[in-house]
Amino acid sequence: MITSEERAGHRSALTVMTWELWKRPLHWIVYTCSTIIAMLAFTGVFAASIAVDSSQVITCGLLAGLAIAQSEATRRIEHQRRRLSITPHVNMTSVWVLPGAFLLPPQLAALLVAVIYLHLGFRSWSGIRHVNPHRTVANATTMTLSSFAAWAVLQLSGDGSASVTSICVAAFAFFVVNTVLTGIGLYLAAPEKASAPACIGTWDDNILELSTLCLGGLVTAALTHQPALVLLVFLPLYVLQRSVLIKQLEELATTDQKTQLLNATTWQQGAVREVARAERENGQFGALMIDLDHFKSINDTYGHLAGDDVLKGVAALVKSETRTQDLAGRFGGEEFVVLLTASSKHESVAVAERIRQRISEMVIRTQDNEGNPVVIEQRTASVGVATYPLDGRTIDEVMASADASVYAAKRNGRNRVVSSPDLAAVADVAEMPLEAVAA
Repeated sequence: MITSEERAGHRSALTVMTWELWKRPLHWIVYTCSTIIAMLAFTGVFAASIAVDSSQVITCGLLAGLAIAQSEATRRIEHQRRRLSITPHVNMTSVWVLPGAFLLPPQLAALLVAVIYLHLGFRSWSGIRHVNPHRTVANATTMTLSSFAAWAVLQLSGDGSASVTSICVAAFAFFVVNTVLTGIGLYLAAPEKASAPACIGTWDDNILELSTLCLGGLVTAALTHQPALVLLVFLPLYVLQRSVLIKQLEELATTDQKTQLLNATTWQQGAVREVARAERENGQFGALMIDLDHFKSINDTYGHLAGDDVLKGVAALVKSETRTQDLAGRFGGEEFVVLLTASSKHESVAVAERIRQRISEMVIRTQDNEGNPVVIEQRTASVGVATYPLDGRTIDEVMASADASVYAAKRNGRNRVVSSPDLAAVADVAEMPLEAVAA
């Protein structure tokens, strides 16, 4: 006979086994559990060997209170920023964690991080969009180990007064450890989709984190000499968070969120400006229209998520094969467009051929709708090339020529680059039903 206690234990076991944690890759689970064990071990050693006085406890409570107050004041902004983030999210808790590394013994610094992230986790679960607890614990562990690194550097410097130099060096150690631990974790979470921006953030992300550490240094100085001045950090921090949110919203308005290329509207606006510049300077430019062949079969066979991964792969490829001053965008579906500034017909065709070749060599490792791993390769694309002013005096005329070239490429067997098709070929394509040449 099964007792009520046994039933409760069985239900508890089932609950544990259904945690989202166990759905993560095994290497990530091992890595994360190892960092947690290391953090707890260090904390235990510090607690057993370093004394704590009442003033340090008060400082810990003050920093925790300030962190929670700042989090509450900017909660809506942070929710929006987190929702829009596509790279590692910088939540700016370093402003309060770094002073803890300087002013507190390590065990209290760990307690400070625990309180801050406990509050963030509670707010996450009480909000509309929550973060899984294992992610909150992993982030808190990384911050704690980073604060330990900053504390260790400060001790090794032999400068107990926390001078400007020691603060800068320790803050840099905090930044490096935080970046490395976060990057390894994000890589192990999805190695098949790993990239430098996805794992360690963009330049803007890292500059933002360094900015929060600078504010953390100012908080340290204020608490050391004039504690009341720490209140002056709130307004700059609030403005910084709003500025980052505004930048994210601007990028959202101009960027195709699936591929991170320019969206159709923004690309068109940039192309119109390029026409005006080329006309004013008697210059030229090339335009490519890239259409993936038989793309619908990918969605039908593997699902739309696999199709999205192919689009992202092609977008990254196109970006790598074009220059910073070129305009690369997505026009919708499986169609991409590129404007090659100051490029002749010959140069534009060469770029188009290079892109076409690389697409045919592309290997995409992804999953189907059932979560089974699949490899998508040997895909092809039809590319149309047109140039200003040879093929048109407006962007609409240039793109119409490029579009006609794409259809000519599809009509003649796909997986090819076509430039300035002869009028007969274009006329033949124009007379065909759209279904006969569309991918």
